[in-house]
Amino acid sequence: MSRPPRPPNPDRAALMRDKNFVWLMAGAIISMLGDQFTLVALPWLVLRMTGDTLVLGTVLGLMSLPRAAFILIGGAVVDRYSPKKVLMVTKYINTALLAALAVLVLAGGLTLWTVYALAFAIGLATAFSIPSATSMLPHVMPPAHLSAANGVMMGLRQLSMFLGPLLAGLLIVLFGDGPSGSATEGAVTDATGLGMAFGFDALSFLLSTWTLAQVRLHSRATANPGAPASASQAVFAAVGAGLRHVWNDRDMRLCFIYWSVVAVLITGPVQIAVPVLATTLNLGAAALGILLGAHGAGTLVGMAVSGAKPGMRLGTLGMTMLVIDVVVGLLFMPMGLIHATWQGAALLGAIGVLGGFMQVSIFTWLQRRTPPALMGRVMGMFMFIFLGLAPLSGAVTGWILRSITLPQLFAGSGGLLVCIALLAMVASPVRQVTDGLHPLAGR
Repeated sequence: MSRPPRPPNPDRAALMRDKNFVWLMAGAIISMLGDQFTLVALPWLVLRMTGDTLVLGTVLGLMSLPRAAFILIGGAVVDRYSPKKVLMVTKYINTALLAALAVLVLAGGLTLWTVYALAFAIGLATAFSIPSATSMLPHVMPPAHLSAANGVMMGLRQLSMFLGPLLAGLLIVLFGDGPSGSATEGAVTDATGLGMAFGFDALSFLLSTWTLAQVRLHSRATANPGAPASASQAVFAAVGAGLRHVWNDRDMRLCFIYWSVVAVLITGPVQIAVPVLATTLNLGAAALGILLGAHGAGTLVGMAVSGAKPGMRLGTLGMTMLVIDVVVGLLFMPMGLIHATWQGAALLGAIGVLGGFMQVSIFTWLQRRTPPALMGRVMGMFMFIFLGLAPLSGAVTGWILRSITLPQLFAGSGGLLVCIALLAMVASPVRQVTDGLHPLAGR
């Protein structure tokens, strides 16, 4: 009678005894925490330099363009070569780029054109680091431990999304974020806190490079036996094969289209509108850290609920997703009207709970539905939506904010999401998507 709950415990114990996983986990948490420092510091830096939402959107757009353009190619490159080798190279590149950014900020020699150039270079590097990082676990862990390993890594990521912004905001407030500027050609000065935030991220990449060097790939994984065809295919042909697979699977095609809409209407505006919103609150940079930290904490709670109740559904997976998005849209609409940091934290925390719950369900659905030989490319396409398409939407949002107010942006984006989710609920097959496997997924 007590047998069913017991398997996860040995799995977790085995993970902690596996030196490969411990090294990989240590590097991941260091790197993910550092990423959150840049996530807070970069938009704040641009806003302090220029005070212009269009410039902020341009910076995020320059970071997202190469990521969006090359992330599918990055997935194919990872399928052909060792994900560890690709990830090591990208970590060295990001270390150098962020160290340069930190030095320029601390020295007071950073100009807007330098920010543009560094943002583009960082985006290009992440187009290869994202698919390589998400492909590492199957090359390191035995298949029986993959589920437990994924759960630990996703939990650590959400923990970093909670702690990182809070620590970054505190660091920036304590050591300085530079005077607010209006000249887009000028350099930022007296921004020690911002420089230290970028320096911490550079150090995190360097440390995680060392931990990754200790990881040993399984010989069966290095040969990539599950996908011999992809190793011999040209890169673009391999990308095309992944795209055809998603398009030919009706449920997956519908979901990818719908997720793209969500990324454009919610994820993209959040990247611009939340930092701008934080500038209107009394706590400044600390407010941005609290807002992002609240969203990360909510996401962690949502993931925990999904893990404890994996079968919780409002009918089907598709209907659950649509109902949750209606609620998210309603919560998003009043964001522009808040006057205190705690109000925004409460709204973003609630949005995070709902998003975290669906994130676990969707990741599990994708992994179960995708044939192993195509896993890297399908996950690359999924990450393209939220790490490539969403920042492009953020760039457009920066331009739109020059013509409309912040409350209008939040109300419009949230309202559109509600309308689209309701329309999909009554007039599209999205509501019929179930947790079932694709016929070819297990082959």
